[in-house]
This record gives sequence, structure tokens and C-alpha cells, in this order.
Amino acid sequence: MIQLSNISKHFGLQVLFEDLNLLIGKRERIGFVGRNGSGKSTLFKIILGEVTADSGDVIIPKGYKIGALDQHINFTKPTVLEECCEVLSEEEQYDWWKAEKILFGLGFSEEDLQKDPNSFSGGYQVRINLTKALVQNPNLLLLDEPTNYLDIVSLRWLRGFLKSFKGEVLLITHDKDFMDSISTHTIGLSRKRLNKYEGNTTKFYEQLAISDEIYEQTRLTQEKKKKELQGFVDRFGAKASKAAQAQSRAKQIEKMGTIEKLDSENNLGFTFHYKECPGKVIFEAEDLSFSYTGEEEDDLFKKLSLSIGRKDRVGIIGKNGKGKSTLLNVIAGELKPRVGKITSHPSLSMGHFGQTNIERLDQNSTIITEISDSNPALNTGQVRKICGTMMFTDELAKKTISVLSGGEKSRVMLGKILAKQSNLLLLDEPTNHLDMESIETLSREIIRFPGSVILVTHSELLLRSSVNKLIIFHQGRAEFFDGTYDEFLEKIGWEIEGG
Repeated sequence: MIQLSNISKHFGLQVLFEDLNLLIGKRERIGFVGRNGSGKSTLFKIILGEVTADSGDVIIPKGYKIGALDQHINFTKPTVLEECCEVLSEEEQYDWWKAEKILFGLGFSEEDLQKDPNSFSGGYQVRINLTKALVQNPNLLLLDEPTNYLDIVSLRWLRGFLKSFKGEVLLITHDKDFMDSISTHTIGLSRKRLNKYEGNTTKFYEQLAISDEIYEQTRLTQEKKKKELQGFVDRFGAKASKAAQAQSRAKQIEKMGTIEKLDSENNLGFTFHYKECPGKVIFEAEDLSFSYTGEEEDDLFKKLSLSIGRKDRVGIIGKNGKGKSTLLNVIAGELKPRVGKITSHPSLSMGHFGQTNIERLDQNSTIITEISDSNPALNTGQVRKICGTMMFTDELAKKTISVLSGGEKSRVMLGKILAKQSNLLLLDEPTNHLDMESIETLSREIIRFPGSVILVTHSELLLRSSVNKLIIFHQGRAEFFDGTYDEFLEKIGWEIEGG
């Protein structure tokens, strides 16, 4: 058990949070929610002693061990297995199987364990750090966005691990489905305060809304009472016969103090712009194969055929590194297939959100310019409106791309898609870098969009809510599946789970 008492933190004039109190009880698995920038990661760093609070105490029992997912990469051992076993206690130094079990669950092969950890992609390096946090078997696990860079199979494994974990867990993730599946409690940073409720995120936000409503009713009641008292003071303050009563009411007003109006929190709100397309089928691919070398033996996918109707929702799923984003780039026309035929309706207009697209943003350009470049027909007012829906209001819209965070760049890319009228959306992990509230908006708009969507995602919640067809990268190939994600799990399933 660990306790936070009256924790406050400011950065210059910005107040992150004040007088936070939290008790983490035995075996509690707590989901931690709040808007991007609200201070969740800073609170983690205060618990770990990496950042000093301006006031308050972190009370940790003697011998209580905290394990955390380190976002920084600093490997010193020659192999993945040795790097992960480095954190084992002296008595466990030769219990390498503990690290192996976790590494296999997170998608590493037997061969990978003997490779240099620095030779892996950024996503797999984060998995190595995650293994180092899990293998220590701490009393408390602090996990800041562990679901980033994990594919569906690894996510399902991690969910099972955390549900059976014997200690406490404090988890930050934008993946609502994942959080709700493991959490016993939810805490949230809202308006610089911390609230804790038993149950999942839905229960948390319901309770928070009730608290806000009670607060607002109390505020309005107080305002009404003060207005009545002030009316009496104004009317009778000058009259000798009523002066004492007026003075008494004036003191009453003073004692009441002021209940401030609750700050409103910005929400990402937008609608994709649709371009009419009369065709029943808007995109077809026949016997697509692709390799970066141009050699058949290096194909990431072979002889893949698919037909996209004007209202279809297609999910591309599978482990990382198998070719999902590559396929999306081939469909977008950014990569040429080694063999195969692609035909599209003359009215087809694609809006493409991809991780590589974010890298193509002009670092010296402003947000306004980037969004305007996506559709030169828009006037300044229309561009400004799109900037506003992406939460870049007023002067923020003039920021240059180079100073933006990963999440802000993702919002710029979404803004560019909004600026363009489309009838086929190509979305590669669009939920990365967005907070939970923004993801809910995005998910709702994907469902509402009148056109077609091809979606690369590891979010089972998004797959279940919006997809009616699948392209599955598994068993060494990519294949088209005409059905929902739950139908895929029922009929085929992931081979690693014995499906």
C-alpha cells in the first residue's frame, strides 16, 4: 500500500494539480484517466522520486518495491535476454525462464532473445523495458502507456498477466477497453483535482458527472441566496430602522464566500467531410503482392484480393512488423505492388492518416498552413474552424510543426483529413497519442462516416464497434475475411492462443 498526501505541483504559472490525496489499497488495479497534459505522467514521476512535488508527501512502506515502465532506452547488455535478466534479484540471477516467459508473451521469438537489444525497432525496445518492469515482480507496477507499440496478440497476453498480478497496478493508457478489462478502480485528474471511484471508466465518468451536477446546483443555490441577501442590503442599508439587519446580512454574504464556476475542459469535436460517390464498389485489388526488395521471396503479402464497397469498414489486423501499414500505403498508391492489379472508381477521394504521413509534415510550417495546404479552396475562416476543432485555437494555430508533441502532430494530420472531402478513409493507428475522450469522438465519427474506412488498429473496442470485414496478417500470410472481429475470433482466432 502506498499513500499520497496533499501533493501539489506547478510549472511556472501553470498549476498542474493541488492538494492531491490518494490511497492505493492491497491488490487494487487502478486505471488513471485525464486529458493529455493534465499531469498524469508527472504524478508518476513524483511517486518514483524523479520529480519533486512543491508540497505534500509520498508515503511508501519499508521494503515496498515499485516497478515502472521506463520510456527511455538505455541498453548495456549484448543480448535481449541478458538485458532483461539484469534487473533480477541476486537470488533469481539464474531464473532466466521468468524473463523468457514474458518476452515470448510480448511477441519475441527464441531467436530474438540472443540478439542485440539495440538492433530492434523503437516499439520492440519499449517491450524490452516493459519486460524489465514486469520480471522484477514488484509490489506496485506503474505503467505509463504500456499498450503503445503492442499488437493485438501481445495486448491480450498483457491483459491476462495484469489480471493475475498479485500486487498493485497503476495504469495510464488511452485504450479504454484494455483499462476497463483489468481495473478494479479508476482515478482521474480533472480541474487540477484527483478523484477515485470503484469500478471502470464508465462508472468513473458517471460519478464525476453527478459530483459536477451537485457542485453546480450548490453554486447556483448560493448565488441565488447571495442575490436575495444583497437585495435586502441595497434596499435597507441606508435606513436607520433596518441598518442592523442589513449589516447582519452583509456579514452573512461575506461568510458565505464564493463557489467558483467549474472550468470547462476542451474536447476534440469534429466531423469527417464526405464526398459523394455513386459507385457500389469504390476500390478493388486483385492478387496483390509486395516486397521492398522487389523479390518474391521477400513478399510481405502475396496474392491478396479485396473489394471495398462504398460503405464498408475494413480492419487490418495482426502482429507488428508483418506489413499492415505497408498494405495501407499500397492501397493509398504511395507504394507500388510487385504484382497485382488495383482499380478504383473515378469519384474515389482518399483521406490518408498514417504514421509516415506525420513524419512528412513540414517542420517549418505552421498548423494553419499545413491544414490549408490540404485543401486550398478553403478560406481562412474555414481553416481556422478546423484548427479549433483540433484544439488549436487563436495563437496556438500559429505554432510551427517542429515544436509540437507527437499527439499534437496527430491532431494536425486529422485536421488535414478534415480539410479534404473524402469517401475512403485510410487510418493507420489513429488512436495513438490521443486521450480517451478524443478517441471516443474519433470512434463515433468513424462509425458515422457515410463512406468507406480501412483501419489499421490494435484496439479491439474499435474493431468491434466499427468493422464488418477484415484483412488478417497471421500464419505467415495476409488473407481477406468477410465478417466481424468477433466472428474471426470464433471461427479462426489467434494461433498463439490455440485458436
